[in-house]
Amino acid sequence: MAATQANDPRSIVSISKVVSVNPKLVQPQRVLPLSNLDRQCPHLMHLVFFYNNLPHQRLKDLSLNSVFCSLKSGLEDTLALWYPAAGRLWPNQSDGKLNLWCNNHGAVLAEAETSAKISQLGNLSEYNEFFEKLVYKPAFDGNFSNMPLIVAQVTKFGCGGYSIGIGTSHSLFDGPATYEFLRAWASNSEIVKGRSRSDEVPKPVHERGILLSGTLEAARETGNFPSDTSSNSKEERAMAVDHLYHLIMQTACAQKGFPLQIGTASNSKKCVLKTYHVSGAMTENLKRKHFPMQRGSFPFSTFEVLAAHLWKARSKALGVKKEKQVCLQFAVDIRNKTRPPLPKCFSGNAYVLASIMMPMGELENASHESIIEKIREAKNRVNHDYVRSYVEALEGAEQGSSLPPLKELTLVSDWTRMPFHNIQFFHGKPTYASPLATPIPQVAYFMQSPTDNNAVDVRIGLEAEHISAFNHCFLTMAS
Repeated sequence: MAATQANDPRSIVSISKVVSVNPKLVQPQRVLPLSNLDRQCPHLMHLVFFYNNLPHQRLKDLSLNSVFCSLKSGLEDTLALWYPAAGRLWPNQSDGKLNLWCNNHGAVLAEAETSAKISQLGNLSEYNEFFEKLVYKPAFDGNFSNMPLIVAQVTKFGCGGYSIGIGTSHSLFDGPATYEFLRAWASNSEIVKGRSRSDEVPKPVHERGILLSGTLEAARETGNFPSDTSSNSKEERAMAVDHLYHLIMQTACAQKGFPLQIGTASNSKKCVLKTYHVSGAMTENLKRKHFPMQRGSFPFSTFEVLAAHLWKARSKALGVKKEKQVCLQFAVDIRNKTRPPLPKCFSGNAYVLASIMMPMGELENASHESIIEKIREAKNRVNHDYVRSYVEALEGAEQGSSLPPLKELTLVSDWTRMPFHNIQFFHGKPTYASPLATPIPQVAYFMQSPTDNNAVDVRIGLEAEHISAFNHCFLTMAS
């Protein structure tokens, strides 16, 4: 049976109710200063949770209204502690930089229904344009001050199953913080009566503290912390920023100027979002293939192996010329990298990009082992001074700006430590938690598979003309 698509008559989703949800305990209004890390991407990031295989017999008897009311009540409770989520982004009058106005304007929750059945959507791990109808998307005029920071939509399907589509502002939370927020909301939403509460969710810390501009330098100068003997003046620079600048100049020189528009991706071809299921057996085969002499357990992580393999596969599939510089950048959590470390349960953005760059010809001939070693070196280079340099480099960046896709740049974000598929809004885990299209669709997301703890689902955006070559380089060459 063909999967239901966005233009299928069965794909009509009717929204019956939209309400503003305010914190149960209203906090005094105030402005929460954001860091430059928070200001990189003020857009909403969307996830859709599908619940259609739940063991609780009463699920099909639940009314849409009762589910909606339970979610609303749970969100009110959750916003009492996570109160910035009920606020709005607000530009500073002096420099126009976005901060967070905690004004209790509320999150937005919608109720919807469709005659489609979840089984008609096909493989839920594969992106489907119909999924975009399962998240509430307020009209956006370009003014982030008018955009709610949390939006959600609960949709009842013709089969009795449900989806919960949620959008969170990336200026509000990064991935780990989003996971904790959603876990808290699910715990507070007793959709199925008598369901046991999940483990206690710790209290979040919203103050950006040491990550605010100038504070990292002050901490470096006044803190009684041991120096990083592994770093020197070159390593203290944010290599990710230097490498990105080099790629931009390389592209500009090749095009004899700047036809690429920094700040927009409107001139880029549309990406097709693809999901590749990398089984535990496939990962083991990849390790054995490239490390045949290794006995026993391998001294490197699944992330390192997959990132190295993906970089080689994508760069080859996109036909990058051997003399061009190619770059791999991946997100590194900095919660324990600063001095002092960020507070436990820090709710803001706490990641920077680590970076590796080399000529394409060198990458083609490099062994997986040598690439993994460079990945580790780049990861270990991220310390307090690297974070400081990275935050300073973002000082003059345009908020929310992005680049057109650069085929020489491979971006990876590791979500395997954020098992969104374990979040139980109902009595049981969702069948799948699917991310929707992101502002930079070319980013590869590594997600833990809900059906195999040793497997990884790789979601990546590719231009249609490169999919066949990527399939061969990523899948065939790994077997």
